[in-house]
Amino acid sequence: MRIAALPRQLDLYEVTPADEPQRSNTTSTFADNLSLPIHRWFKYSAGFSATWVRQIIEQEKAKGRRTVLDPFAGSGTTIIEGEAAGLCSVGLEAHPFVARIARAKLNWRSNAVTFREFAQRVLDRAIAASPKIPVEDSPKLLNQCFPPEVLRRLLALRAGWSALQEDTPASELSWLALMASLRECSPVGTAQWQYVLPNKSKARSVDPFTAFANKVALFAADMEKRQGLPSGPQAQILQEDARDCESIEDGWADLVITSPPYANNYDYADATRLEMTFAGEINGWGDLQESVRKFLVRSCSQHVAPITSQTLEILDAPLLVPIRDEIVEVCRKLAIERELHGGKKNYHTMIAAYFSDMSRMWMSLRRVTSPGAKVCFVIGDSAPYGVYVPVDQWLGTLALAAGFRSFDFEKTRDRNIKWKNRKHRVPLHEGRLWIEG
Repeated sequence: MRIAALPRQLDLYEVTPADEPQRSNTTSTFADNLSLPIHRWFKYSAGFSATWVRQIIEQEKAKGRRTVLDPFAGSGTTIIEGEAAGLCSVGLEAHPFVARIARAKLNWRSNAVTFREFAQRVLDRAIAASPKIPVEDSPKLLNQCFPPEVLRRLLALRAGWSALQEDTPASELSWLALMASLRECSPVGTAQWQYVLPNKSKARSVDPFTAFANKVALFAADMEKRQGLPSGPQAQILQEDARDCESIEDGWADLVITSPPYANNYDYADATRLEMTFAGEINGWGDLQESVRKFLVRSCSQHVAPITSQTLEILDAPLLVPIRDEIVEVCRKLAIERELHGGKKNYHTMIAAYFSDMSRMWMSLRRVTSPGAKVCFVIGDSAPYGVYVPVDQWLGTLALAAGFRSFDFEKTRDRNIKWKNRKHRVPLHEGRLWIEG
Protein backbone atom coordinates (compact mmCIF):
# COMPACT_ATOMS: atom_id res chain seq x y z
CA MET A 1 0.00 0.00 0.00
CA ARG A 2 1.48 3.33 -1.09
CA ILE A 3 0.74 6.76 0.38
CA ALA A 4 -0.69 8.64 -2.58
CA ALA A 5 -0.32 12.35 -3.21
CA LEU A 6 -3.47 14.41 -2.77
CA PRO A 7 -4.79 16.45 -5.69
CA ARG A 8 -3.64 20.06 -5.77
CA GLN A 9 -7.19 21.46 -5.63
CA LEU A 10 -7.44 21.05 -1.86
CA ASP A 11 -9.38 23.63 0.14
CA LEU A 12 -6.13 25.35 1.10
CA TYR A 13 -6.49 28.90 2.27
CA GLU A 14 -4.80 32.23 2.31
CA VAL A 15 -6.12 34.78 4.79
CA THR A 16 -6.82 38.27 3.52
CA PRO A 17 -6.13 40.86 6.23
CA ALA A 18 -9.22 42.72 7.39
CA ASP A 19 -9.63 46.15 8.93
CA GLU A 20 -12.10 44.80 11.45
CA PRO A 21 -12.34 41.38 13.17
CA GLN A 22 -14.89 38.93 11.85
CA ARG A 23 -18.16 38.97 13.82
CA SER A 24 -19.52 35.56 12.86
CA ASN A 25 -21.00 33.58 15.73
CA THR A 26 -18.66 30.69 14.95
CA THR A 27 -15.45 32.58 15.70
CA SER A 28 -15.46 31.41 19.32
CA THR A 29 -15.66 27.73 18.24
CA PHE A 30 -13.26 25.35 16.54
CA ALA A 31 -15.68 24.48 13.71
CA ASP A 32 -14.05 26.72 11.09
CA ASN A 33 -10.68 25.03 11.63
CA LEU A 34 -11.83 21.63 10.38
CA SER A 35 -11.13 22.74 6.80
CA LEU A 36 -8.00 24.82 7.39
CA PRO A 37 -4.53 23.45 6.62
CA ILE A 38 -2.35 22.57 9.62
CA HIS A 39 -5.18 23.43 12.04
CA ARG A 40 -7.17 20.46 10.72
CA TRP A 41 -4.42 17.97 11.45
CA PHE A 42 -5.88 17.16 14.86
CA LYS A 43 -9.49 17.92 15.79
CA TYR A 44 -9.13 19.49 19.21
CA SER A 45 -12.48 20.92 20.22
CA ALA A 46 -11.21 23.35 22.89
CA GLY A 47 -10.37 26.07 20.40
CA PHE A 48 -11.58 28.98 18.31
CA SER A 49 -11.54 30.15 14.70
CA ALA A 50 -8.07 30.44 13.18
CA THR A 51 -9.39 32.81 10.51
CA TRP A 52 -10.69 35.18 13.17
CA VAL A 53 -7.38 34.96 15.08
CA ARG A 54 -5.45 35.84 11.93
CA GLN A 55 -7.64 38.86 11.31
CA ILE A 56 -7.12 40.12 14.85
CA ILE A 57 -3.37 39.57 14.56
CA GLU A 58 -3.19 41.44 11.23
CA GLN A 59 -5.25 44.29 12.66
CA GLU A 60 -2.99 44.60 15.72
CA LYS A 61 0.18 44.14 13.67
CA ALA A 62 -0.83 47.23 11.68
CA LYS A 63 -0.81 49.11 14.98
CA GLY A 64 2.77 48.07 15.67
CA ARG A 65 2.37 44.94 17.77
CA ARG A 66 5.08 42.34 17.11
CA THR A 67 4.83 39.66 19.83
CA VAL A 68 1.85 37.40 20.53
CA LEU A 69 1.38 35.07 23.49
CA ASP A 70 -1.22 32.35 24.03
CA PRO A 71 -1.06 31.18 27.68
CA PHE A 72 -3.63 28.41 27.02
CA ALA A 73 -2.30 27.38 23.63
CA GLY A 74 -4.15 24.08 23.17
CA SER A 75 -3.24 22.60 19.80
CA GLY A 76 -1.64 25.85 18.60
CA THR A 77 -4.24 27.93 16.76
CA THR A 78 -2.93 31.35 17.85
CA ILE A 79 0.76 30.66 17.48
CA ILE A 80 0.39 29.05 14.06
CA GLU A 81 -1.45 32.12 12.82
CA GLY A 82 1.03 34.39 14.58
CA GLU A 83 4.00 32.96 12.73
CA ALA A 84 2.07 33.06 9.45
CA ALA A 85 1.56 36.79 10.04
CA GLY A 86 5.25 37.35 10.78
CA LEU A 87 5.00 37.89 14.54
CA CYS A 88 7.14 36.33 17.26
CA SER A 89 4.71 33.80 18.73
CA VAL A 90 4.85 31.75 21.93
CA GLY A 91 2.27 29.40 23.39
CA LEU A 92 2.04 27.82 26.83
CA GLU A 93 0.15 24.56 27.28
CA ALA A 94 0.07 22.61 30.55
CA HIS A 95 -1.60 19.46 29.16
CA PRO A 96 1.42 17.28 28.21
CA PHE A 97 -0.31 15.38 25.40
CA VAL A 98 -1.93 18.47 23.86
CA ALA A 99 1.37 20.35 24.06
CA ARG A 100 2.98 17.55 22.06
CA ILE A 101 0.24 17.82 19.42
CA ALA A 102 0.92 21.55 19.04
CA ARG A 103 4.67 20.98 18.92
CA ALA A 104 4.25 18.36 16.19
CA LYS A 105 2.11 20.74 14.12
CA LEU A 106 4.88 23.33 14.23
CA ASN A 107 6.95 20.90 12.12
CA TRP A 108 5.02 22.05 9.05
CA ARG A 109 8.21 23.80 7.91
CA SER A 110 10.11 20.50 7.58
CA ASN A 111 10.71 18.49 4.41
CA ALA A 112 7.44 16.94 3.23
CA VAL A 113 9.19 14.29 1.11
CA THR A 114 11.27 13.11 4.06
CA PHE A 115 8.12 12.92 6.15
CA ARG A 116 6.24 10.88 3.55
CA GLU A 117 9.15 8.47 3.21
CA PHE A 118 9.37 7.95 6.97
CA ALA A 119 5.59 7.41 7.21
CA GLN A 120 5.74 4.94 4.31
CA ARG A 121 8.30 2.87 6.23
CA VAL A 122 5.99 2.90 9.25
CA LEU A 123 3.08 1.74 7.10
CA ASP A 124 5.12 -0.99 5.39
CA ARG A 125 6.22 -2.39 8.76
CA ALA A 126 2.65 -2.28 10.05
CA ILE A 127 1.23 -4.15 7.06
CA ALA A 128 3.86 -6.86 7.38
CA ALA A 129 3.47 -7.25 11.15
CA SER A 130 -0.30 -6.87 11.47
CA PRO A 131 -1.31 -10.58 11.35
CA LYS A 132 0.97 -11.34 14.32
CA ILE A 133 -0.05 -8.46 16.60
CA PRO A 134 -1.93 -9.64 19.73
CA VAL A 135 -4.89 -7.62 20.98
CA GLU A 136 -6.06 -9.69 23.94
CA ASP A 137 -4.13 -7.81 26.62
CA SER A 138 -5.01 -4.34 25.37
CA PRO A 139 -6.58 -1.84 27.78
CA LYS A 140 -10.35 -2.12 28.17
CA LEU A 141 -11.04 1.23 26.51
CA LEU A 142 -9.29 0.18 23.30
CA ASN A 143 -11.29 -3.05 23.13
CA GLN A 144 -14.48 -1.05 23.68
CA CYS A 145 -13.68 1.35 20.86
CA PHE A 146 -12.20 -0.92 18.18
CA PRO A 147 -13.14 -4.34 16.76
CA PRO A 148 -10.25 -6.85 17.09
CA GLU A 149 -9.03 -6.59 13.51
CA VAL A 150 -9.15 -2.79 13.52
CA LEU A 151 -7.28 -2.70 16.82
CA ARG A 152 -4.73 -5.15 15.46
CA ARG A 153 -3.94 -2.83 12.56
CA LEU A 154 -3.74 0.22 14.79
CA LEU A 155 -1.38 -1.55 17.16
CA ALA A 156 0.70 -2.64 14.17
CA LEU A 157 1.01 1.02 13.13
CA ARG A 158 2.01 1.92 16.67
CA ALA A 159 4.61 -0.85 16.71
CA GLY A 160 5.93 0.25 13.31
CA TRP A 161 6.31 3.82 14.50
CA SER A 162 7.90 2.75 17.79
CA ALA A 163 10.53 0.68 15.95
CA LEU A 164 11.49 3.62 13.74
CA GLN A 165 10.94 6.59 16.04
CA GLU A 166 13.66 9.19 16.27
CA ASP A 167 14.06 12.80 17.31
CA THR A 168 13.09 14.25 13.93
CA PRO A 169 10.16 16.23 12.50
CA ALA A 170 9.25 13.29 10.25
CA SER A 171 8.92 11.00 13.25
CA GLU A 172 6.75 13.43 15.22
CA LEU A 173 4.55 14.19 12.25
CA SER A 174 4.04 10.46 11.71
CA TRP A 175 3.12 10.10 15.40
CA LEU A 176 0.57 12.90 14.99
CA ALA A 177 -0.88 11.32 11.84
CA LEU A 178 -1.42 8.09 13.77
CA MET A 179 -3.01 9.83 16.76
CA ALA A 180 -5.25 11.85 14.46
CA SER A 181 -6.43 8.65 12.74
CA LEU A 182 -7.72 6.86 15.82
CA ARG A 183 -11.25 8.20 16.09
CA GLU A 184 -11.92 7.87 12.39
CA CYS A 185 -11.25 4.13 12.73
CA SER A 186 -13.71 3.53 15.55
CA PRO A 187 -17.33 2.50 14.91
CA VAL A 188 -18.44 3.82 18.32
CA GLY A 189 -19.06 7.32 19.66
CA THR A 190 -15.69 9.04 19.59
CA ALA A 191 -16.50 12.49 18.19
CA GLN A 192 -13.75 14.95 19.07
CA TRP A 193 -16.02 17.29 21.00
CA GLN A 194 -17.32 14.60 23.39
CA TYR A 195 -16.00 11.99 25.73
CA VAL A 196 -15.67 8.45 24.37
CA LEU A 197 -19.10 6.78 24.26
CA PRO A 198 -18.63 3.04 23.60
CA ASN A 199 -22.41 2.42 23.67
CA LYS A 200 -23.04 4.82 20.81
CA SER A 201 -22.36 3.95 17.19
CA LYS A 202 -21.59 5.93 14.07
CA ALA A 203 -22.44 5.20 10.48
CA ARG A 204 -18.94 5.03 9.05
CA SER A 205 -15.43 4.16 10.13
CA VAL A 206 -12.18 3.98 8.17
CA ASP A 207 -9.61 1.19 7.84
CA PRO A 208 -6.54 2.12 9.96
CA PHE A 209 -4.00 1.75 7.15
CA THR A 210 -6.14 3.90 4.86
CA ALA A 211 -6.77 6.48 7.57
CA PHE A 212 -3.05 6.78 8.35
CA ALA A 213 -2.09 7.04 4.67
CA ASN A 214 -4.73 9.71 4.10
CA LYS A 215 -3.53 11.76 7.07
CA VAL A 216 0.05 11.62 5.87
CA ALA A 217 -0.95 12.70 2.38
CA LEU A 218 -3.04 15.55 3.82
CA PHE A 219 -0.23 16.73 6.10
CA ALA A 220 2.33 16.65 3.29
CA ALA A 221 0.08 18.57 0.90
CA ASP A 222 -0.60 21.22 3.55
CA MET A 223 3.11 21.51 4.29
CA GLU A 224 4.08 22.02 0.67
CA LYS A 225 1.39 24.64 0.15
CA ARG A 226 2.12 26.51 3.39
CA GLN A 227 5.86 26.56 2.74
CA GLY A 228 5.18 28.55 -0.40
CA LEU A 229 3.60 31.40 1.57
CA PRO A 230 5.33 34.13 3.62
CA SER A 231 6.10 33.32 7.22
CA GLY A 232 7.79 34.88 10.22
CA PRO A 233 9.95 33.45 13.02
CA GLN A 234 9.12 29.88 14.00
CA ALA A 235 6.61 29.78 16.83
CA GLN A 236 7.36 28.09 20.13
CA ILE A 237 5.19 25.89 22.31
CA LEU A 238 6.25 25.48 25.93
CA GLN A 239 4.76 22.86 28.23
CA GLU A 240 4.16 25.28 31.08
CA ASP A 241 1.54 26.57 33.48
CA ALA A 242 -0.26 29.82 32.57
CA ARG A 243 -0.55 30.55 36.29
CA ASP A 244 3.22 31.15 36.32
CA CYS A 245 4.30 32.02 32.74
CA GLU A 246 7.70 30.97 34.03
CA SER A 247 9.74 31.19 30.81
CA ILE A 248 8.26 34.44 29.50
CA GLU A 249 10.28 37.60 30.08
CA ASP A 250 8.78 40.58 31.86
CA GLY A 251 6.90 42.84 29.44
CA TRP A 252 7.52 40.57 26.43
CA ALA A 253 4.02 40.21 24.95
CA ASP A 254 2.15 43.11 23.40
CA LEU A 255 -0.74 40.93 22.19
CA VAL A 256 -2.45 38.00 23.93
CA ILE A 257 -5.13 35.87 22.25
CA THR A 258 -6.34 32.79 24.07
CA SER A 259 -9.22 30.71 25.37
CA PRO A 260 -8.82 29.45 28.93
CA PRO A 261 -10.64 26.42 30.33
CA TYR A 262 -14.29 27.21 30.97
CA ALA A 263 -15.69 26.84 34.48
CA ASN A 264 -18.28 24.36 33.23
CA ASN A 265 -16.98 21.03 34.58
CA TYR A 266 -15.54 19.86 31.27
CA ASP A 267 -12.65 17.51 32.03
CA TYR A 268 -9.91 18.56 29.61
CA ALA A 269 -7.78 15.67 30.85
CA ASP A 270 -10.43 13.17 29.76
CA ALA A 271 -10.72 14.73 26.30
CA THR A 272 -7.60 12.88 25.07
CA ARG A 273 -8.00 9.71 27.16
CA LEU A 274 -8.42 7.51 24.09
CA GLU A 275 -5.25 8.79 22.43
CA MET A 276 -3.23 8.66 25.64
CA THR A 277 -4.39 5.11 26.33
CA PHE A 278 -3.45 4.04 22.82
CA ALA A 279 -0.06 5.74 23.15
CA GLY A 280 0.59 3.76 26.33
CA GLU A 281 0.80 6.88 28.50
CA ILE A 282 -2.06 5.82 30.77
CA ASN A 283 -3.81 2.54 31.52
CA GLY A 284 -7.13 3.91 32.64
CA TRP A 285 -9.22 6.87 33.71
CA GLY A 286 -7.71 6.87 37.18
CA ASP A 287 -4.26 7.66 35.79
CA LEU A 288 -5.37 11.06 34.50
CA GLN A 289 -5.01 12.75 37.88
CA GLU A 290 -1.25 12.35 38.04
CA SER A 291 -0.55 12.46 34.32
CA VAL A 292 -2.66 15.50 33.38
CA ARG A 293 -5.13 17.00 35.86
CA LYS A 294 -2.59 18.13 38.41
CA PHE A 295 -1.06 20.45 35.80
CA LEU A 296 -4.29 22.18 34.75
CA VAL A 297 -6.37 25.11 35.91
CA ARG A 298 -9.00 23.64 38.21
CA SER A 299 -12.13 23.92 36.05
CA CYS A 300 -13.63 20.50 36.75
CA SER A 301 -15.02 18.87 39.90
CA GLN A 302 -12.64 15.96 39.29
CA HIS A 303 -9.74 18.35 39.91
CA VAL A 304 -10.92 19.42 43.35
CA ALA A 305 -12.32 16.29 44.98
CA PRO A 306 -9.34 15.95 47.38
CA ILE A 307 -9.52 19.59 48.53
CA THR A 308 -13.21 20.13 49.30
CA SER A 309 -12.37 20.73 52.96
CA GLN A 310 -10.19 23.68 51.87
CA THR A 311 -12.99 25.61 50.12
CA LEU A 312 -13.31 28.33 52.78
CA GLU A 313 -9.54 28.71 52.92
CA ILE A 314 -9.40 29.25 49.15
CA LEU A 315 -12.21 31.83 49.33
CA ASP A 316 -10.42 33.62 52.14
CA ALA A 317 -7.15 34.06 50.25
CA PRO A 318 -6.07 37.59 49.16
CA LEU A 319 -6.30 36.63 45.47
CA LEU A 320 -10.10 36.66 45.61
CA VAL A 321 -10.59 39.88 47.56
CA PRO A 322 -11.85 41.83 44.46
CA ILE A 323 -14.81 39.43 44.00
CA ARG A 324 -15.05 37.99 47.50
CA ASP A 325 -18.60 38.99 48.43
CA GLU A 326 -20.06 37.69 45.16
CA ILE A 327 -18.09 34.45 44.96
CA VAL A 328 -18.70 33.55 48.61
CA GLU A 329 -22.45 33.89 48.03
CA VAL A 330 -22.36 31.80 44.85
CA CYS A 331 -20.29 29.09 46.53
CA ARG A 332 -22.70 29.08 49.49
CA LYS A 333 -25.62 28.44 47.12
CA LEU A 334 -23.69 25.70 45.33
CA ALA A 335 -22.88 23.97 48.61
CA ILE A 336 -26.59 23.98 49.50
CA GLU A 337 -27.60 22.71 46.03
CA ARG A 338 -24.98 19.96 46.26
CA GLU A 339 -26.91 18.28 49.05
CA LEU A 340 -30.05 18.15 46.89
CA HIS A 341 -28.43 16.22 44.02
CA GLY A 342 -27.42 12.58 43.87
CA GLY A 343 -24.00 13.17 42.36
CA LYS A 344 -23.02 15.66 45.09
CA LYS A 345 -20.49 17.31 42.80
CA ASN A 346 -18.09 19.72 44.46
CA TYR A 347 -19.02 22.69 42.30
CA HIS A 348 -18.58 25.11 45.20
CA THR A 349 -14.94 24.06 45.55
CA MET A 350 -14.44 24.04 41.79
CA ILE A 351 -15.65 27.63 41.38
CA ALA A 352 -13.50 28.83 44.29
CA ALA A 353 -10.40 27.04 42.94
CA TYR A 354 -11.03 28.11 39.35
CA PHE A 355 -11.14 31.82 40.12
CA SER A 356 -8.21 31.50 42.51
CA ASP A 357 -6.19 29.95 39.66
CA MET A 358 -7.35 32.57 37.17
CA SER A 359 -6.49 35.41 39.53
CA ARG A 360 -3.00 33.98 39.84
CA MET A 361 -2.87 33.74 36.04
CA TRP A 362 -3.79 37.42 35.66
CA MET A 363 -0.96 38.38 38.01
CA SER A 364 1.51 36.45 35.88
CA LEU A 365 0.05 37.76 32.64
CA ARG A 366 0.36 41.35 33.84
CA ARG A 367 4.05 40.71 34.51
CA VAL A 368 4.79 39.34 31.03
CA THR A 369 2.76 41.86 29.00
CA SER A 370 3.87 45.32 27.93
CA PRO A 371 2.20 48.43 29.42
CA GLY A 372 0.01 48.97 26.35
CA ALA A 373 -0.73 45.30 25.65
CA LYS A 374 -4.04 44.12 24.24
CA VAL A 375 -5.55 40.90 25.58
CA CYS A 376 -8.45 38.85 24.23
CA PHE A 377 -9.93 35.89 26.11
CA VAL A 378 -12.57 33.73 24.43
CA ILE A 379 -14.74 32.65 27.37
CA GLY A 380 -18.17 31.41 28.36
CA ASP A 381 -20.18 31.80 31.54
CA SER A 382 -21.43 28.96 33.73
CA ALA A 383 -24.37 27.78 35.85
CA PRO A 384 -23.54 24.57 37.74
CA TYR A 385 -26.65 23.18 39.44
CA GLY A 386 -28.46 26.17 37.92
CA VAL A 387 -26.52 28.69 40.03
CA TYR A 388 -25.31 31.44 37.71
CA VAL A 389 -21.60 32.34 37.70
CA PRO A 390 -20.81 35.66 35.92
CA VAL A 391 -17.48 34.46 34.54
CA ASP A 392 -16.75 37.38 32.21
CA GLN A 393 -17.50 39.99 34.89
CA TRP A 394 -15.40 38.27 37.54
CA LEU A 395 -12.47 37.63 35.21
CA GLY A 396 -12.54 41.26 34.11
CA THR A 397 -12.57 42.43 37.73
CA LEU A 398 -9.63 40.16 38.57
CA ALA A 399 -7.73 41.50 35.56
CA LEU A 400 -8.16 45.06 36.83
CA ALA A 401 -6.97 43.99 40.28
CA ALA A 402 -3.84 42.54 38.64
CA GLY A 403 -3.02 45.92 37.12
CA PHE A 404 -4.73 45.96 33.72
CA ARG A 405 -6.47 49.19 32.79
CA SER A 406 -9.92 48.23 31.49
CA PHE A 407 -12.10 45.40 30.23
CA ASP A 408 -15.07 44.98 27.93
CA PHE A 409 -17.10 41.90 27.00
CA GLU A 410 -18.36 41.22 23.46
CA LYS A 411 -20.96 38.44 23.19
CA THR A 412 -20.64 36.20 20.13
CA ARG A 413 -23.37 33.63 20.73
CA ASP A 414 -25.97 32.31 23.16
CA ARG A 415 -25.58 28.92 24.81
CA ASN A 416 -27.92 26.49 26.58
CA ILE A 417 -30.90 27.46 24.47
CA LYS A 418 -31.10 24.65 21.89
CA TRP A 419 -31.55 21.44 23.87
CA LYS A 420 -34.54 20.63 26.05
CA ASN A 421 -32.89 17.98 28.21
CA ARG A 422 -30.50 20.27 30.08
CA LYS A 423 -30.23 20.05 33.85
CA HIS A 424 -31.11 23.73 34.13
CA ARG A 425 -32.70 26.47 32.03
CA VAL A 426 -30.28 29.28 32.84
CA PRO A 427 -29.40 31.10 29.58
CA LEU A 428 -25.66 31.28 28.99
CA HIS A 429 -23.43 33.06 26.52
CA GLU A 430 -19.99 32.94 24.98
CA GLY A 431 -17.82 35.74 23.73
CA ARG A 432 -14.62 37.72 23.93
CA LEU A 433 -13.27 39.49 26.97
CA TRP A 434 -11.10 42.38 25.77
CA ILE A 435 -8.50 43.68 28.24
CA GLU A 436 -6.41 46.79 27.78
CA GLY A 437 -2.95 46.84 29.37
